[in-house]
Amino acid sequence: MTTAAPPTALFGYDFYQNPFPAYEWLRENSPVHEFAFPVGNIRTWIVSRFDDVHQLLGDPRFSSNPPSWASQEFMDAKMMVGSGTAVERIITMLDPPDHTRIRKLAMSAFTPRRVAQWHEPTHAIVEAALDRLERHERPDVVDYAGVIPAEVMGKILGFPLDRYNDMLHAIERAFHTDPEDEDATRKAFEEIAEYGRVLIAQKRQEPADDLTTALIQARDGDDRLNEDELVAMLAVLIMAGLDTTRNLIATTVLSLLERRDQWELLRTRPDLVDSAVEEFLRFNGGVAVGFFRFAKEDLEFGGVALPKGAPVIPAVASANRDPRRFADPDRLDITRTVPRHVGLGFGLHNCLGAALARLEASVAIPAIVRRFPKMTPAVPVDELRYDEMWLVRSLTSLPVRPHGDG
Repeated sequence: MTTAAPPTALFGYDFYQNPFPAYEWLRENSPVHEFAFPVGNIRTWIVSRFDDVHQLLGDPRFSSNPPSWASQEFMDAKMMVGSGTAVERIITMLDPPDHTRIRKLAMSAFTPRRVAQWHEPTHAIVEAALDRLERHERPDVVDYAGVIPAEVMGKILGFPLDRYNDMLHAIERAFHTDPEDEDATRKAFEEIAEYGRVLIAQKRQEPADDLTTALIQARDGDDRLNEDELVAMLAVLIMAGLDTTRNLIATTVLSLLERRDQWELLRTRPDLVDSAVEEFLRFNGGVAVGFFRFAKEDLEFGGVALPKGAPVIPAVASANRDPRRFADPDRLDITRTVPRHVGLGFGLHNCLGAALARLEASVAIPAIVRRFPKMTPAVPVDELRYDEMWLVRSLTSLPVRPHGDG
């Protein structure tokens, strides 16, 4: 006999610590589930099965753009990401034709030559980070996981990311689910946008062979990114490039520390790195859920009637653990090769920085395993905590003993 609700309240403290029992319940009992989102007590639906999430991410009956399609209740609760700031124009919340135009311009800056240039600095940054980690008796893997995307993004964008901690704190405030923090949320998004403005102004004065300059100069005929679009593009690169990758690296190191057979396999079989990265993205990747989608009309989805404007959450982490799609989905298996996951999205909003995320994970995770083969957690694993951020799974800390208990 089933209960009428998941075993933990969605987007509450216990859910953030371990969402997977709730996801399992949703997939089996209520795959398109209505609940009250904690911010604004908004009537919301969450989609948990792989096929449904996959469909939702590409379904033209849904929009990513709140001002055009979200319910009035959603807009009144000021739930729109970056509301009132340039961040509200990030590419993940645009529909065609704006999305098509901006993505085409942005992708013109992600040339194969430019992507190839990222490899050497990424390896150098990782080795330097490992050297710093080794100097501490009880370092924090979350610090290691954070400095890598910060320095890599700094190289790629063409700036030292000297406000790295400020940006991380802003991202954390922006995506918390504290209903009392509406003003703090808006200020956090404005901090991120303002940092983007500063970078753009500096690069206009001192252009170079970097991604920021390439985005400023990106053209399609007479079309270019306007000022707000540039700010929004840098904002999304900073948000996704810092926090998401940090979370992917940190949670994966923890997953491997808990599964020494996979740790040893990754250490001794470097040829498995590509399949391993895809498995890390599937098993406990940096992204927990996708951005809200909004029904453009009254419609039926997964056998559930949705009213026009209904906010719907694609539960990416749940889809990637769906046994209908993946055999033995709760097992980490770095030899797993099929089928594809949705850890980096799907369709129009497939992650713009997917190549960079894969590169950083493919270097940073095997490198720490090779350098510190006997590493162990420095605290009991059940004492570790995840931050209360609705979009990502973010470990607050992961202290370790680099050379084990001996």
